[in-house]
Amino acid sequence: MILAAVLALIGAGTAQARVDAYSDPLVPQEWWLSHIGADRATPPGPGVPIAIVDSGVDPTQPDFAGRPNTTFLNNQTVLGRDEYHGTAVASVAAAPDNGFALDGVYPDAAVKVWDASPTSFGITDGAAIAGLQAVSAHCPAVINLSFGSTNPDAGLQDAILDAVRQGCLVVAAAGNSGDEGSPTTYPAAWPHVFTVAATDQNDVVAPFSTTSPATDVAAPGTAFVADVPLARNPNGYDAFSGTSFSAPLVSAAAAWVWTMRPTLTVSQLSQILRSTARDIGPPGFDNASGWGILDIPGALAAPTPPNDSFEPNDDISQVKPNSLFAEGQPPLTTPARPTIRLVATIDNGDDPRDVYRLWVPAKRYVHVTVASGGDAAARLWGPQTSSTRENVKAQRRDLRGAKMYGGKRGTAAYAEVLLTGRSPAASYTLSVTVSKK
Repeated sequence: MILAAVLALIGAGTAQARVDAYSDPLVPQEWWLSHIGADRATPPGPGVPIAIVDSGVDPTQPDFAGRPNTTFLNNQTVLGRDEYHGTAVASVAAAPDNGFALDGVYPDAAVKVWDASPTSFGITDGAAIAGLQAVSAHCPAVINLSFGSTNPDAGLQDAILDAVRQGCLVVAAAGNSGDEGSPTTYPAAWPHVFTVAATDQNDVVAPFSTTSPATDVAAPGTAFVADVPLARNPNGYDAFSGTSFSAPLVSAAAAWVWTMRPTLTVSQLSQILRSTARDIGPPGFDNASGWGILDIPGALAAPTPPNDSFEPNDDISQVKPNSLFAEGQPPLTTPARPTIRLVATIDNGDDPRDVYRLWVPAKRYVHVTVASGGDAAARLWGPQTSSTRENVKAQRRDLRGAKMYGGKRGTAAYAEVLLTGRSPAASYTLSVTVSKK
């Protein structure tokens, strides 16, 4: 399957006042820097890398020729019709402050580049999977995916889940089909992908930006200037719009925040980016802008939220050993520790349910309860469960409700926590207790 890069060509953007923290010639046109607060903070030196999995970055382009802390993970091809895309995306995130063209949001970032378009026909699932695997072997990193398709690929989804499990944040463009009915677009719609919509100079969601309950935040995505290979334009840059360029703003900001706050987990970083976003549109979350527009200073200063451990754990296959992950997840309860209490979160777009392995002691009942103000509920599944989404016949065998008997020898079980529909997200306390009846 060929994956479409999510961008659209436009005319040149309106010039804005110079942003003092950046100094390249096109900075006066980079209106987006002030809208995400990049002009109110100082970017750090290289730290947590930004990994661009895209159509390839031109290593001879003036902003990337000899750029420090830049690693090309495979051969780069940039002469195909759409193979300028990766160069443009990378420049928006991390073009250096070197006197040429524009500055990226995080000019001194460490950058890793994977060319996912091995031919001139565009980004392919197989090449993108290989890129995710190459990067996730060396997490932490922020992985930028500025492409999408309406045809989901299970292998690509599994590679993303593995990257998250290894400790990388995966950021994706929401898509550019907002004025075409917003069809479900992948990878943006998958859980555990940080999805970014596009806004304009008036902080209004762009009409083309795909609307989805998976949207996390929004970032500028219109009237962009970005680097391109010299073979495309001898000036070395061109003008664009699209969520392709909103996503790398967030990827750069995430790497910036993570570099300054290196003890954050992927879950905590995601929560901070959402909770500090500048709200627009209807109050609170909405499908068009998510939680609001990216705010870098807010994210740098926000208190550290509780960690959401054990992610990803959306279904049995993600926690059971020798399934999606060979080691699975360790059981919350064991014969030596039959009860537990933990705090976690779920979110309709990114983390719709949590599943935990349990041990039910012999001749005892395990009970699960959730304290969440009514926003979440818990239920138990038996040891033969293959998925919490299994068919009705299998559910009659496996679904046990809020308590379950361990039998003569004890047995494995799974606790599922899910939203009740009262809220798009919930913080909850799960309690697992044991009794004789």
